[in-house]
Amino acid sequence: MSLELEQPTLQEQFEQLIATEDKLQIRDFLNDQNISDVALLINEYPDHESQIIANMSMHRAAMVFKILDFPTQKHIIRELPSFKQAELLNELPADDRTDFLEELPKEAIRDLIKLLDPEERKITLSLLGYPEDSVGRLMTPDYVYVYAHDTVQDVFATIRKYAKNSETVDVIYVINEQGELIDDIRIRDVILAAPDKEVHELIDGRVVALNVNDDQEHANQVFKMNNRVALPVTDDNNILLGIVTIDDILWVANEEFSEDMQKMGGTEALDEPYLDIPIFKLFRKRVVWLIVLFLGELLTATAMGYFEDEITKAVVLALFVPLIISSGGNSGSQASTLIIQAMAVGEITVNDWWRVMRREIISGLLLGTVLGIIGFLRVVLWHQFAPNIYGEHYMSIGAAVGFSLIGVVLWGTLSGSMLPLLLKRMGADPAVSSAPFVATLVDVTGLIIYFSFAYFFLQGLLL
Repeated sequence: MSLELEQPTLQEQFEQLIATEDKLQIRDFLNDQNISDVALLINEYPDHESQIIANMSMHRAAMVFKILDFPTQKHIIRELPSFKQAELLNELPADDRTDFLEELPKEAIRDLIKLLDPEERKITLSLLGYPEDSVGRLMTPDYVYVYAHDTVQDVFATIRKYAKNSETVDVIYVINEQGELIDDIRIRDVILAAPDKEVHELIDGRVVALNVNDDQEHANQVFKMNNRVALPVTDDNNILLGIVTIDDILWVANEEFSEDMQKMGGTEALDEPYLDIPIFKLFRKRVVWLIVLFLGELLTATAMGYFEDEITKAVVLALFVPLIISSGGNSGSQASTLIIQAMAVGEITVNDWWRVMRREIISGLLLGTVLGIIGFLRVVLWHQFAPNIYGEHYMSIGAAVGFSLIGVVLWGTLSGSMLPLLLKRMGADPAVSSAPFVATLVDVTGLIIYFSFAYFFLQGLLL
């Protein structure tokens, strides 16, 4: 029986080539790999990351560079000689280059922009001039456009001449002599049309465009609603300025998701990977929210102090305080998370507030009733085994606990669902109404609800 020889892994082949120091073989090897595999090598061999980029063809190096995380990009640029920096930056698509540069300190941006070719420098400075998180920062000016009077044969000639530098040729854009966007046509429609057919016969007038000042989050929603791989970007006068492609939007969606998750956890959004962010910077981003939440919880102590007489007369009430406030906080956190996620994917808007409130009132009553019944049964059944804990008024205590749970859970669901919508209406980020923040709010108000019901059911008995 013959045994098959095991093929060396990608990492083993790379290590063998690095040991030979044969630059030509290393270059051929790297250029033959998938872009994602080269990125994997860079992540696994950080000591060789700049060497890997420098030994690839610059076009492929730029494709690898654009999918790396920012700390790795920054380290590679720092390690490359200036002429390689210039080659790499000039080869990068304008939108990816802008995305990288805007994360750097101003001094570094100034030095790197000097390395760009005049035309690329002009484009980059233009993109950097748009507001942060706007579509203008994402767009690329490299696209294929034609005129309505062009024939299909003319379109193919234009594609052959200009498409090499375009980020995509899946969509061709139709403009007039003033540069205004008329329509876009899919390459499939062009391929299937007769050579002498004119472009105006192919357009359908259903163009979807983004404004250069639109928020990137809005662009994400437009892409999802229209199922496009690229969208044109125009100014306020409908002049076509560039295009945004789906790969850029996917990066935006990933960043927005990460930021929202961090904010919902009760911390500021981290602008660097967790393991790369300096410990003191991490401390500063976490401590502010912890102080805010701590001060909020101090109100809980104040509320407890206000009901001190009731607790002194009926110490048994204190046994259920953690149960009551945690149930309200949990229901509020659930509602807050659901609403923020639904808003993020475009399922609901601020105008849907009344529909949301109606649903949450019903949900809160149902959830509260279930927990209230469980809480009531807990008191009643426990009394059968330990009658001395709750005393002769155990039914009234159970009723106070049960109705308090209904009220607190209902209040928690309403608070958790309405706060994100209110913040959105005020122009703030809904994610800052995070689960910890909602829980803190409900803790304080939950105590008031609990002791109000306790006073109602136990007045003249224990209180």
